[in-house]
Amino acid sequence: MATAVTTDVGQTPHVRPTRSRRRRRRGRHNWLGGLAGWLWLVIVIVPIYWIVITSFKTQANYYAMNPLKPSTSPTIENYRLVIESDFATYFINSVIVTAGSIIPAVLISFMAAFAIVRSSGRFMKSVNGLFLMGLAIPLQATIIPVYLIIIRLKLYDSLLAIILPSIAFAIPLSVLVLANFIRDVPKELFESMRVDGASEWVTLWRLAFPLTRPALVTVSIYNGLAVWNGFLLPLILTQSPSKRTLPLALWTFQGQYGVNVPAVLASVVLTTLPILILYAVGRRQLLSGLTAGFSK
Repeated sequence: MATAVTTDVGQTPHVRPTRSRRRRRRGRHNWLGGLAGWLWLVIVIVPIYWIVITSFKTQANYYAMNPLKPSTSPTIENYRLVIESDFATYFINSVIVTAGSIIPAVLISFMAAFAIVRSSGRFMKSVNGLFLMGLAIPLQATIIPVYLIIIRLKLYDSLLAIILPSIAFAIPLSVLVLANFIRDVPKELFESMRVDGASEWVTLWRLAFPLTRPALVTVSIYNGLAVWNGFLLPLILTQSPSKRTLPLALWTFQGQYGVNVPAVLASVVLTTLPILILYAVGRRQLLSGLTAGFSK
């Protein structure tokens, strides 16, 4: 049943659904959406499952067995081979490149975004347009000029040769995201800081920085994953095995006549583990930062 709701004279009365009808609507199942969700889960899980089980197979079993069948005699020789093949050196190089790129890029982008939002001059608008133009330039289109610049600076075959271009390509998107987030901060808060006698520098770190923490975390994670998985810059700008990062470490298991696929997949698993551990450890901080930012 439904109950009629009285309205003003001249208006058509509308019917308010009863509790039983509302419960029926809530109880309806979206079978099509659920099926699509399960299908997408299978598409994502199957490659991960194949990578993990193959990393525990020998090279002979990999070609002889069903690809989706686990090995009856799993082995950790592939992981031992990866670790003994200077995996620690490649891991340290990736950490140095990622941290050395993301920390300066996020700090520079944050200060640039604050200046763009707080300033109303034409110069800062042109600077903002320059940053936006950087989003339209792909890395592959600039690799030759970047290579020549690195050669002129005598930085070739060094970790700094990877860090500097990574900072440059991380800044445009970071400025865009942070500037939009800073614009959402109420202007009254900035005005109250100015009335209290705070300078722009104090306002930057005491007000804008805590309130933009969710955006800072998001930008850091996004750019960190891009740098951690980067392959083109380390390939072009480094040569020595001691300067390789983890993506380039896969070359160690590629021979002249074949590829040790189980060892390559073991290296992929070990490369992904730090990211999963970092997410597991920092998940609470990430969620708390998001809720704190929205609660402001």
